[in-house]
Amino acid sequence: MATVLGVISLASLGIMIFLSYKNGGKVGAGFGAGALLAALYSTVGLILGLVTVQEKEYYRFFTVLGIVLNLLALVGIGLIVYAGGSLE
Repeated sequence: MATVLGVISLASLGIMIFLSYKNGGKVGAGFGAGALLAALYSTVGLILGLVTVQEKEYYRFFTVLGIVLNLLALVGIGLIVYAGGSLE
């Protein structure tokens, strides 16, 4: 589940970045809501990944992959917020 949430978060962030670039940086409130949902999915996916990596019943590869994907999505969202905050 953590891997699926990480893929969804990264895909939605990638689509939002591409569409923002295509529109010349002019985005609506829907992009902010999408980023907020991506951050929520990434946080839940990261928590699920950290919980399931400690259990022996699950494949370790997919839980670690989920943790990495969710961390990448959260770092991407953090970079977007940081870059947006430095604009004047």
